Amino acid sequence: MTWDQFYQTLHIKEFIYYISAPEIQQMLLPVKIVFIFCSLFFFIFVVYFMMRSSWLHHKFVEEVSEFFSWQAYGQKELTKQLNRIKKRTESGAESDFKLAIIDADDLLEEVLEERGFDQESFEENIKRASRLIPTIYSEVLNAHEIRNLIVYNPDYKLTTEHAKRILGTYEAAINGIGVE
Repeated sequence: MTWDQFYQTLHIKEFIYYISAPEIQQMLLPVKIVFIFCSLFFFIFVVYFMMRSSWLHHKFVEEVSEFFSWQAYGQKELTKQLNRIKKRTESGAESDFKLAIIDADDLLEEVLEERGFDQESFEENIKRASRLIPTIYSEVLNAHEIRNLIVYNPDYKLTTEHAKRILGTYEAAINGIGVE
């Protein structure tokens, strides 16, 4: 069976001639205009809501940023904040180490919230995020306990080595959770 025979069997040519006739086209003009306006309306609707949503930002800006910076989106900001916390410890004073630990704990809490771990307590958030930081999970909990001791007991004594170890734990946790 050839294409011409197929067209004749289904009467496709007659249908095409019928719908392309000037009389039919003139009758369909109002329908075409309505469809053009509907298409235009929905196109504008889609563009408007794409611009208002965060999806376009996520799909375009974040991924382009990751591509050109060779690091995860937001990692540069995390690195800046961690460097600011580390800089606080340069004086070597115990009070500066205490403030740095409190800041590092707050930063870790922010990172957990940004990554969707928004339980009622810090311990629950860390427990849910433990798959991201399995090797230092217990160390993070210990560091948080020491942070609580610092906050609630101003006379708590902290050695420089211990403070550096705690800050290292927080840094590893922030980098481990923040990159995911």
